[in-house]
Amino acid sequence: MEDTICAISTPGGVGGIAVIRVSGPQAIEITDRIWKGKPLGDSPSHKAHLGEIGDWTRNEAVDQCVATVFRAPKSFTGEDTVEISVHGSRWIQREALALLLKAGCRMAEAGEFTRRAVMNGRMDLAQAEGVADVIASTSRAAHRIAMSQMKGSISRKLTELREQLLELSVLLELELDFSEEDVEFADRSRLLATALSIKGELQHLYGSFRKGSAIKEGIPVAIVGATNAGKSSLLNALLDYDRAIVSDIHGTTRDTIEETMEIGDYMFRFIDTAGLRDTSDPIEQIGIQRSHKAIEQARIIIALIDISSLNIEGLSAESIIASLPEEIRKETSVESSVIIAFNKCDLVDTDTMRRLESLSNQLLSHSRCIYNVLSISVENGTGIDRIRETLTEIASENCDNAHDSIIITNLRQAEALRQSIASITPLIQGLESGLETDLVAQHLRETLSNLASITGEIPSTEVLNTIFSNFCIGK
Repeated sequence: MEDTICAISTPGGVGGIAVIRVSGPQAIEITDRIWKGKPLGDSPSHKAHLGEIGDWTRNEAVDQCVATVFRAPKSFTGEDTVEISVHGSRWIQREALALLLKAGCRMAEAGEFTRRAVMNGRMDLAQAEGVADVIASTSRAAHRIAMSQMKGSISRKLTELREQLLELSVLLELELDFSEEDVEFADRSRLLATALSIKGELQHLYGSFRKGSAIKEGIPVAIVGATNAGKSSLLNALLDYDRAIVSDIHGTTRDTIEETMEIGDYMFRFIDTAGLRDTSDPIEQIGIQRSHKAIEQARIIIALIDISSLNIEGLSAESIIASLPEEIRKETSVESSVIIAFNKCDLVDTDTMRRLESLSNQLLSHSRCIYNVLSISVENGTGIDRIRETLTEIASENCDNAHDSIIITNLRQAEALRQSIASITPLIQGLESGLETDLVAQHLRETLSNLASITGEIPSTEVLNTIFSNFCIGK
């Protein structure tokens, strides 16, 4: 923290401008050593200046640039900071860094600027992780959640919960101090009611992680069905390019194929699965096993049915449901939404299409998992846009509650919430059974510690190193 650090904060390569960030107790003084223009030491905070940088011992200019001064504590890191905007030449970037290092800086480590912001109280750990997620966001929905976290939505909620527990913790600690006088400062019924309320809040936050992870990493969509139903063709149609091999030979797709695509506000992770059928081929059997695993993990399932291969006269909602994978029939994944898509509708007559419309209404009322039933033709593109619209409808209804609640997207935070729930449960049980005050207080301390670890109020060097090692150097 006593060093002055520097790094290029813009992406590698050639661009119009590259930004070099300098931060630390000597940031302004060191930059002035390579600067020619109005002295930066005399500059007020948040002021930009035009000038040159160079090796002035040899009277050699490297570039004309703009230097912006941010004085502590009103900077990103909370320290004196200078951001130098140079032309984007790789040579200029290298020379500018070399000048700063020679003048007294050292190269920043991964995430060190944000780490210093945390250590200087400019943000907490949850907000810092929000910064990383903003940089890595790949869709509008992921960006919206990351921005909310960076602005402190999770931190404010956890602070609110911790303050409720801290008030009661103080009273319990007083009881321990006056244990010989047999006094009760903390109302046990009030403490129990508070603990139950907080456990409910923690469970809600922890439960949002699956949704948040799907939005952040891409909502998993499994395309399933029998062999030659058109699954690979549907994947290619959704992506608008040939990603999967398409063939009339049964069992062409023997493994899952994944590809991501942004549709509307969301990133979707499409998984083309091996065709579901009985087979003696050991390789194909492994692919089918992976198909079932993809169904279990998917948040959206597109069940593709080749309508041209069915006997439409004997077709019923029950027989269609019976043909679907077991995971859908049993509704084991209540958070998954199913789109049934009758493919090759261009190959059937008008009477068959009317029959399909009647069956569609029956299917929609048959299962809570079935979100929509569509008739499509992958061959001529009929219904593909409707599938895309349905995907975004499902995502909007089931995955994105960022407007009215907090969503957890970070695995470390989710694990800390799980540990908080694990420690508050015996606290509740102890209060209900009349557990000794010192044991109740211990469970309360553990819960407070777990909650504090999310925002970094009880910092761990190991945790900090792990988190910030995943940041880029210039952040």
